[in-house]
Amino acid sequence: MTAMSNQEKLIRYLERQQSVIDKQSEGLSHADSMLQLPFRSNRFNWVLGHIVVYRDKMLTLLQASPVLETDESAIYQRGSEPLSADEDNVEIERLLKSSQESLERLIVAIQSVSDEFLGDIFNELHGTTILDRLEFLLWHENYHLGQLEILRQLAGKDDEII
Repeated sequence: MTAMSNQEKLIRYLERQQSVIDKQSEGLSHADSMLQLPFRSNRFNWVLGHIVVYRDKMLTLLQASPVLETDESAIYQRGSEPLSADEDNVEIERLLKSSQESLERLIVAIQSVSDEFLGDIFNELHGTTILDRLEFLLWHENYHLGQLEILRQLAGKDDEII
């Protein structure tokens, strides 16, 4: 049995995580995605947009084009204020298409890089490689995927899908 390459592992993680996004968002309307828990928190829409923004960071790191336009991504950046139901935001359908498109672009980008590229230094100070950074970004995405389950239930789905 041969070990999986780093590229194969990264793609497998991304495909699993996209599956979670697809399952957690199934049957949600845009209005559902804008519901907020009764304390300072982000909405499903923000969490999903934030995931796509960070996939765009992965794409940029892999020298590929990001999915979201700069004006679309601004409200989903780290440290941004929680979305208001009254303000402009990206429709959930657009975010779902963007998450799928980002997966497709990431697969192509990951398949096109070499082990040497993944071993290149990303941060000299910390001695982290591009692979280290990608693994961290996948962990970050996974952290936010857990939030989607709670936000799905807030929309009244009351189901067990995973």
